[in-house]
Amino acid sequence: MTANDSSPAETAVTDTRKRHLRDLRISVTDRCNFRCTYCMPKSVYDRDFKFLERTQLLSFDEINRLVGIFKDHGVEKVRITGGEPLLRKQLEKLLDMISVSHQLDLTLTTNATLLKQKASMLLDAGLKRITVSLDSLDENTFQMMNDMKVPVSKVLEGIEEADRVGFQPIKINMVVKQGVNDEHVIEMARYFKGTGHIVRFIEFMDVGSTNGWQMSHVVPSKKLVEQINEVFPIEPVEPNYFGEVAERWKYSDGSGEIGFISSVTQAFCQSCTRARLSAEGSIYTCLFATQGTDLRMLLRTGASDSTISNVIANLWQARTDNYSEIRTAETASLRKIEMSYIGG
Repeated sequence: MTANDSSPAETAVTDTRKRHLRDLRISVTDRCNFRCTYCMPKSVYDRDFKFLERTQLLSFDEINRLVGIFKDHGVEKVRITGGEPLLRKQLEKLLDMISVSHQLDLTLTTNATLLKQKASMLLDAGLKRITVSLDSLDENTFQMMNDMKVPVSKVLEGIEEADRVGFQPIKINMVVKQGVNDEHVIEMARYFKGTGHIVRFIEFMDVGSTNGWQMSHVVPSKKLVEQINEVFPIEPVEPNYFGEVAERWKYSDGSGEIGFISSVTQAFCQSCTRARLSAEGSIYTCLFATQGTDLRMLLRTGASDSTISNVIANLWQARTDNYSEIRTAETASLRKIEMSYIGG
């Protein structure tokens, strides 16, 4: 049976906790030009590390086909991730394919080092919004965290260019780690306050098994809210939609919005609607998963859309994931899939 022998009925699926499948995060590469200490530490991802070969990666046609199948199950938003997604050659072609074929909410997360060159092409290809990772504005701290001597200016130039061509608002993600960059939170808030961009402060999470996570490294979002409120009064805002991961706050003087992502101290498993597709075609139903389900094999052995659709539906309907609700020292030490492999 070939891919065109049948087409699946449009059927929204729910898991064992009645959570819909609404968001699909797609990693297009496992490579990155950073070696962030909380994601791809050099002690593991050194010069001898074996990344995926090009033939192992899903092709753009394969990704686009899967997006259509996921859309039939209720997916409304697709986020392109990595590694660093802009390292994938001609990524704008994939964006154009998805935009034209499926008319979904199409977003991307990047470290912005290549954004100055690519922002205009990304916009023309149908990308709707951009999220940029930036963990400090302090030069020494930022270079220590990315561990590749990339200057802050490289990221800021990318943000400025994305803003200039029309991406607005841009979201800025800052992973906050105790004793590393937590003293720079106010500076980050101050820099982007009034720009129209939205800074989101993220609790350091135990994604994967190589980042040396400990609970003592986590700065609770509640503490950050209190710190920022002392300098810039803020007040809570209702979420934009059910399942939004960031808790929204706005500056009381009307100069913008910030957010807090609190997967460690304020678990939001009950409203999680996200599935993740790795660069070589495995599907994961949780950011903290220990194993995935291979879809590439199905794609490359002639499985029909209907067959692949049934695999996805069965996987989601059996989903019980609630890792952040049950996190302990024991679960944190489990051998989990690395964030650079399935995206954040």
